[in-house]
Amino acid sequence: MGTIKTTNIEPIADNGTVTLGSSGDTITVPSGVTVNMSSATQTGVGGVNTPAFEAYKPSNQDISDATYTKVSFGTELFDTDSTFASDAFTPAVSGKYNLYAQIMFETPGGHEVDLAILAIYKNGSRIKYAKQDLANDSTLTTTITCSTVVDSDTNDYFEVYAYLDRTSGGTIRLIGDGSNGQTCSFGAYKIIT
Repeated sequence: MGTIKTTNIEPIADNGTVTLGSSGDTITVPSGVTVNMSSATQTGVGGVNTPAFEAYKPSNQDISDATYTKVSFGTELFDTDSTFASDAFTPAVSGKYNLYAQIMFETPGGHEVDLAILAIYKNGSRIKYAKQDLANDSTLTTTITCSTVVDSDTNDYFEVYAYLDRTSGGTIRLIGDGSNGQTCSFGAYKIIT
C-alpha cells in the first residue's frame, strides 16, 4: 500500500469528476481528521429534518365539556412541504417523526376543572396523550404539552384532540394567540435515521 501526499486534487478536465475508489471499496477517514465541507455543495450526505411544520391557533375555540374535540390550528408558522392542511399533518414521506402539541385553556366564570387531556391521534386513533387530573382545582387557566416519536407511512395523518371535564359543565375555551402561537400549537419534523 502506498501513500500519496499532496495539497490539491483536481480532475483533468475543468468541471470534471474525481472518483475515490470503486464499488465495494471502503474509504476510511482516520480519527482526528476534520473534513470541512462547509462551503461545498453536498449531495447524498446526511439528511434533512423535512417535511416539517408548525401551526398555531390564532383565535379562541370553545369546546364541549367532557368530549374529545379536534383542535383547530388556523395559521402556519412554517410548512416546508405543504404537508399540513385541514388541521391534520400528512407527511407524504415515510420515516420517523417527532410530533409535539400544546394547548392553553380556560374555564370562564370561575368553575373548577376535574380533568384535562391533550392527545395526538394517528389515522383517527389516539396514540399518545398527556393528562392533568386537577380534582376540582380552582385554577381557571392551565397549559398541557404532549410529544411523541412515531413511524409514518406516506398517507398516515396526525391530529390533535383536547378533552376537558369541567366540574359543573359550561364553557371551556382553548386560548388562541393572534401573533405567534405561544398558547396553542402543533408541529412535527422528520427525524434523520
